[in-house]
Amino acid sequence: MDAELFPRERTEVAPGAVHVPDWLDARAQRELLEACRTWAGPPAGLRTVRTPGGAAMTARQVCLGWHWYPYAYARTVVDGDGTPVKPFPEWLGELGRRAVRDTLGEQETAYDIALINFYDADARMGMHRDSDEKSPAPVVSLSLGDTCVFRFGNTDTRTRPYTDVALRSGDLFVFGGPSRLAYHGVPKVHPGTAPPELGLTGRLNVTLRVSGL
Repeated sequence: MDAELFPRERTEVAPGAVHVPDWLDARAQRELLEACRTWAGPPAGLRTVRTPGGAAMTARQVCLGWHWYPYAYARTVVDGDGTPVKPFPEWLGELGRRAVRDTLGEQETAYDIALINFYDADARMGMHRDSDEKSPAPVVSLSLGDTCVFRFGNTDTRTRPYTDVALRSGDLFVFGGPSRLAYHGVPKVHPGTAPPELGLTGRLNVTLRVSGL
């Protein structure tokens, strides 16, 4: 928004979990969106993820570096077209390292995984933990497009206590340290809230992780 009655401020939601509003400026958002559009194309493009029980996730996904599928990593799209996963670009790793420096301070992080989830108006993400990596390095989350409710919980249970955070286009959320394995999810997306100049209908979330593999 151009004007805020109460400007949004950087917030430590939990120990090691930091929300930074408007971390990506308009130009950076456009550049990241164009990259996502390229990555989403075949081969190894945007796909519907299915759990081992056959249920389909409502957010569609494309991966870089390592291909995630429930609940492991591979170098090929084993649950899709079988082609090699797209490479993880160095500039995206540097973006992740800068995000960590700006939130948690200097750390040794070598990002090599990106999970890019696309949410339409009806998509959701249930409470889960990012626990398939071998590395305890912080997770970096970047938001583009529609605002969502990001529910950030605790490390013990999918239920309360949790905090609901409104993530808008350009926002950064980093969680590491004692919050690295906290449950989190997206119970709601607010359609039509993306910046009009971005040219995106829906929400994109770019999540960066260190595999440790």
